[in-house]
Order: sequence, then C-alpha cells, then structure tokens
Amino acid sequence: MRVGEQSTDPIDQILGEVPMPAPLTPEDVRLAVRAVVVHAAEEWPAGPKCRNDGAAFPCRLHRWGRRVLETHGLNDRQIDALIRHGNPFVHVPFPFVLGGPSARPAAGQPVRPGAPGQPARSAAPVARGPVPRVAAPPVRPGPRPVAGRPAPVARPRWPRAS
Repeated sequence: MRVGEQSTDPIDQILGEVPMPAPLTPEDVRLAVRAVVVHAAEEWPAGPKCRNDGAAFPCRLHRWGRRVLETHGLNDRQIDALIRHGNPFVHVPFPFVLGGPSARPAAGQPVRPGAPGQPARSAAPVARGPVPRVAAPPVRPGPRPVAGRPAPVARPRWPRAS
C-alpha cells in the first residue's frame, strides 16, 4: 500500500485519519519526526508492516507524520533520509527553509558578502582582534562523607556473570 492510498485496516476505517494541526508548531514537527521514524516499515512475509504496532504499512501515525513534514516543507527524499537516520529525536529547524537559515536574511539584517546573488569576498586578509580567553569550568566537588559513615564506594549494581 502506498502512502496516499486508503487503508483497508478496520481500525483505520473506524478511527479515520489523524487530523492535521491548524497552525503548525515546533512541537508538531518534533512529534511528526518521531512518528515517521518509530512507525517505519518492516518487511514481513505478508508484506510491509509498521515496526511499532504491526499494522499494515503505512499506519495512521506514519501517514500523519509524513503529511505534517510535507506541510512543513520537507520533500519525500528528506523524509526518507530522516527514517534511514533512525533517530526519532533529530532536530528539524523551525521554520524550515530549504537553503538553511542563511538563505533568506531576516528584515533589517545585513546581507553577508559571498551569499547567493552577492559579489564574492576579496582575498585580502581580515584584521581580527585578540582572541578572548575562556575561563575553565568550575571543578565540581566530590561526595562529602557524612560523620560516622565511610565514603560511598562505586560497585556494580548487578552481580557479574561467571
């Protein structure tokens, strides 16, 4: 079954499609990424099934996640790359711009040289100021022994197998 086709699963026919959120939020995009990765296809002798719930692929949540990500601006190749990546917590920028955040400067932002449609930078070296020093992170003290008790000793939680 293809992504755009109607499902013959009785649960899908009773419940219908998961509704699309009216204004798309970053939380919806995060949930959609999790839905398409967790509810990916798995091959079975009877055909592809959802890896998470065993329904005929694509299940309701996978279809919903794809619709949300397509509405967000990702194409099929990008969504398939997310699925192949396998991390349900991967970050998709919001708002999604195909060329990345530097493709369209915001209103009032200067356009940097070398950007598309701008002249390239000259080969002259750029004068830069001194490099600021960064303070070392503070040292975290170890556990404090309580009077009358010895300091805790790290030991394995589970006995080792012989």
